This record gives sequence, C-alpha cells and structure tokens, in this order.
Amino acid sequence: MFDIDEKDAAIVDGIVAAARSAMTEISHYSQEDADRMVKAVAWAIYRDDRALELAEMAVEDTGLGNVPDKITKNKRKTLGALNDLMKEITVGQQSHEPELGLTTYAKPVGVVGTMTPSTNPAATPVNQAMMALKCKNAIIISPSPAGARTAYRVRDFIHAELDRIGAPRDLFQVIPQPINKKKAQYLAQVVDLIIVTGDQTNVRDGYRSGTPCIGVGKGNVPVIIDKSADLKDAAQKILLSKCFDNATSCSSENAAIAHSDIYDGFVDALRGVGGYVCSPEQVAEVEAGLFQGGNINRHFVGQSIDKLFALLGWPAPSEDVRFLIVPQDSVGADSPLSGEKLSLILSLYKADDFEAAKAKAFEILDYEGIGHSVGIHTTDPSQPEDLAASASVARVLVNQAHTFGNGGGFNNSLPFTLSMGCGTWAGNSISENLSVKNFYNVTKLVRTIDKPEPDPEQLFSGFE
Repeated sequence: MFDIDEKDAAIVDGIVAAARSAMTEISHYSQEDADRMVKAVAWAIYRDDRALELAEMAVEDTGLGNVPDKITKNKRKTLGALNDLMKEITVGQQSHEPELGLTTYAKPVGVVGTMTPSTNPAATPVNQAMMALKCKNAIIISPSPAGARTAYRVRDFIHAELDRIGAPRDLFQVIPQPINKKKAQYLAQVVDLIIVTGDQTNVRDGYRSGTPCIGVGKGNVPVIIDKSADLKDAAQKILLSKCFDNATSCSSENAAIAHSDIYDGFVDALRGVGGYVCSPEQVAEVEAGLFQGGNINRHFVGQSIDKLFALLGWPAPSEDVRFLIVPQDSVGADSPLSGEKLSLILSLYKADDFEAAKAKAFEILDYEGIGHSVGIHTTDPSQPEDLAASASVARVLVNQAHTFGNGGGFNNSLPFTLSMGCGTWAGNSISENLSVKNFYNVTKLVRTIDKPEPDPEQLFSGFE
C-alpha cells in the first residue's frame, strides 16, 4: 500500500521477525513473569538519574517543554500506570463464572507497532511498552525524528533492565536511523496492532495500513466557568494545567468560557495566578505570530513565556507573568485562536448563561477537538450531568486541572495514559483512554446453562 525501498523494508522485516522470536521465548511466562517485565520497563525511566537525563535530552533535541515538568511526567505517568497495571490479570485465565457458563482467557495481540510524538519522546513509549509487555506482546517504536535520540536512550535503559531479569531485549525495539515516514508506514503494515499518538496525518496512515489500528484524536479543550464556581480554585487549576510542560499536552485547556456574571472576577483570578490579558492590538499580534499560512508556527509550540514575548517582539514580561490570555468572540477558521495552540495562550470567551456556554464549547469542539474532552468548574451538580449527556466527547472533567486529570489521575478513576481515544467523532476506533485492555485478545470458554427462552408475546407486546 505504501511505497518503501527494499533495503528499508528488509530492516523493518528483520526487527519484526526478532520481535516475534522474542515473543516465542516468553510464551511460557506466567502473570508474575509478565509483571516483573512491566516493573523493569517502569524502572528504566522512573529512576531519578534516568528521568532527568531523558528529560534534558528531550528538551534539548525537540525544543519543546521544560526539563522539570518532563521529569514529573516521566515519573508520574509511569508510577500511575504501574499502579493501574499491577491490578490487572492479562495472562491466562482472567475470570470463571460458573453461573454464566463462561471462563475468560487473555491472549497476546502480537507484535505492536507504535508511532510516538515529539512532545513525549520518553513517557509515551514507556507507557505503551508497559501495557504491551504486561500482555506478553513485543513492541516496536517509530519515534518522531526530533525525539529519536531520546527513544534510543529509552531503549538502552529498558534493555539494561530486561537483561537484569533475563527477558529478551527484542521485546522492545526502536526503528533504526534514519527515521522516515516510509519506514513508519511500512511498520504499520507488517505488525499485528498499530497505535498512533500525535500527528493526525500519521493517525490516518495508521488506519489506512490495513492493520488493526488505535489512533487518537486532536485536543482543543474548552472549559466552562460557571457563575457558581470557586474562581480562585478554577484559575489555579487552569494555571497548573496550562503551564505544565509549556502547554505541550493535548489535554491542556485551550479556551475558557466564563459566565458573564463572574467574567470580570474570573479575569481578576486569572491575573492573580499569572495570566496576562492581551489588548485587542496584542491579540492581533498573537494571532499573526502563532498562525502562519493556516498552520501553527512551530517556533511558538511548547515555549516558555519569555520566549513567546521575544517571538512577538514584546518587552520581556514581569516575573509574575505565566501565560497569555486572548479574549475572543467568534470561533472557526476566521478566528484561529479558537483552535488548538499547544502554547502558553488561553482563549477567553463570555457567555450569558450555562446553555450559551455549552453552545460555545460545542462550537469550539466542532471546529477542532471533537471527541476529545471538555471541562467545567461549577458547584451545581446538574450541569456536569447535562454536559456529559449532550457533549460529543469521551471525557468531561469536573473541577479538575485538565492536563493532570484527563490522562488518568490519582484523584479520579481514568487509567493513566498519554493516548486519549476520541471515538468515531474524531475518526478513532476507541472513545476511551488507551489502556492495557487494548493490548490483549480474549477467548471465552462457553458452557451451557439453565436459561429460560424468551417469551415472544412479552417481547412483542404492543405490536400485535
């Protein structure tokens, strides 16, 4: 389907064959053995010196985000995922329910290929590798070119830990240099499952490959600030979420929609945590700088606030400024600041009531980010239920810092992940957080049970 020269095809075929051989070597592994591999992969990035080295390398090579937050991401996501995974049965018999006549067995899906983004060149491969090896699969990483050196260093650390427990190294491999699109496309064709996180062109390629694919959608999170909200709490959570790793997360808030009754108070609360409210002239300058030729200017993505001010040609900001606020009225192609920005820039809208705020959030999502998520800050328990019942998204977060809650949190029940499915709304095969259940097949042993046959007269009642 995709063109590739024979030499590159042979390279990819070789590492896939090695992965299959490694899976054969561990075919006898128990759940305990699989769990030991998961812990080995987790320790490969969680150890303090390695988390630091990988964070520094990622920022140096990609120019995205910042070292302290990447350390936090490398450790927090790994710890959360490890905690989730240790609770799961993924090898052999999962359940036995005599009353239903069902016994369930988990089986590997095979060799997993994954395309990983430059925003998380260490955390994403490790997160997915933990899930894959938990189910006795092998995994092959196709990193972004900018994040390749980090991915190879991750490989070195994982191989060292696999050696320590006597597991085969080829369970975790990285496509060799040079990294290119054709190798990634061919990998997608020859593995058993392909997972694509990040660039939407790559997601479409994954689905076109003919291989079962899990691709994730684009983020552009709007968050509603109701008149009943705790404004200081909402502003503080938006600050923490928006500024984490310089807004490289797809779950970072991109727009806030505040009730008109508390709009001014909310603006004051945002100023109080470091928000810089742009004048109309400055909003125009931000739009012109951030969007060029209809696309995001990559020089703005994942940069510090000092760098943003320099790129805009503005005097250096005061020390208390953390992010930009760009007031907006409209949504769509003619208002590109209503879309995903991947930078320390928050669009701000005003709505006269909850219904208007909800309509504005849906308008934003319809323009960009459909299926991903939406947030709300409120003390009215009916509003989140209304929002969840009507929104075309996979996740609705209530009174949370979106970046920390959307991919799994220690204070919510979502599984820890760096890949969020957005359902058929965004052309995805899943509408949930990528989790370990996406990495195993299920066999059901089915026995007969005493079960009454349905009564046709009862089922067709009213249709006589």
